[in-house]
This record gives sequence, C-alpha cells and structure tokens, in this order.
Amino acid sequence: MGLPRPPVFLQKILILLHVTMCVVVGKTMMILFPNAMKRYILKQGEKSRMNKNPKFSYENWGPTFFSFKYLLFVLKVKWKRLEDEAFEGHPAPNTPVVTFNGEVRHLFDFIQDNRPLILNFGSYFSSVADFLIIYIEEAHAEDGWAFKNNIVIKNHRSLEDRKIASQFLQKNNPLCPVVLDTMENLSSSKYAALPERLYLLQGGKVTYKGGVGPWNYHPQEIRAILEKLK
Repeated sequence: MGLPRPPVFLQKILILLHVTMCVVVGKTMMILFPNAMKRYILKQGEKSRMNKNPKFSYENWGPTFFSFKYLLFVLKVKWKRLEDEAFEGHPAPNTPVVTFNGEVRHLFDFIQDNRPLILNFGSYFSSVADFLIIYIEEAHAEDGWAFKNNIVIKNHRSLEDRKIASQFLQKNNPLCPVVLDTMENLSSSKYAALPERLYLLQGGKVTYKGGVGPWNYHPQEIRAILEKLK
C-alpha cells in the first residue's frame, strides 16, 4: 500500500508554493534572458501546434506567461485536478451536462450500447465510436489570463453566458453533439479537463485518459485506438 495522501488543504498550500516559485523564477528569467525564454516557450508551443497559426503570433500569447493572471489560472487548474475522479480502468463519472435547449442530461446518455464514446473537453463521428464535445469554462477569458488577437469572451457568470460563448464553436459546424458543462463545472472537475482533454469511455469505464492540454493534448492517440477497433 502507498502512503496516504495529505489533506486537500495541505496539497493546495504545497501547490501554491510550487507554482508561485515557478512563476517568480520564470518571470525573472524572461527579464534577464528574454531571447532564451522566447525559444523555450516557442518550443513548448510546438507541442500544441500553437506556433502554426499565422493569425496567432508569439507576441499574442508568449509574453503573457508568468504574469499574475497566469499564476491564478495555473493555480485554478492544478487545484481542480485534486477533484479528479476519472481513472483508466475504473468507472467513469456520469456527470450532468446541459443541452442547448436547457435539458439536463448525463454523459452515459450519449453512450450507445457498448460503443466507445470520446469526450472532447473538443471531433467527429466515426464508424466505430461516438463523439461528444463538452464546452467548459474559458481558459483564456478576457477578464482572466487573456491572449491578444484572440476571440473576446469573458468568464461565464451564468449558463446563458456559456451557451452564448459556445456559439463560436457551433459556427465551425462540429459533426457531433455539443453540450455545456454545468456552472458547478462538475464534468471539468471530475475529469480534470481544464483547459482541454480527451477521454474514451466504454462499458461505463474510462479506457483512455489523455494528457492535459495544450501541451499534452494528442488526438492522434485516439485515432490509433479507433484504428484498432475497425
């Protein structure tokens, strides 16, 4: 048996100290060695293909790293991961979500027989699996850790705000259902999904748990799994 985990409040304090130290060091490095830090951040951006978007240059997002709002966002993400209840091989949390007509449903409602269900916390229908996009809270809201030249969306204060914000996604005509996380952010919390993440559920269990985006968000891993199911 492993050692018992410390109480949540103690874990939060340790996370606060660690993140604060990292931000202070990162900010100092950006001041003292701006070119080296730019190369490092761009290297990280390659993992999420952020660098490939011609309308989204480094100047729009790179300088926002290690700011106070960056600190608050990273703390929120890491603290929320303490609520993670989705583990590979274990029962999947059947969290509530809200449809665009206001109907409250649950994730398992979207599972058909024993077909795999891919949760994207963004995808398309496949001949062997179904997809569901769960629209969660904003990662880079205008009144939070914002990037320049980005879509202007404020933090959601109500479910209606979340519904309106999700219309930017709907304009791209995703070929699968889109639902909204509750304002309690239950799906995001129990699946540790902020800012983005991929899951595969089958038979009521988590059979694949992707890494946390943007750096470790790899849709090709889901593709490889589905190829084996054909």
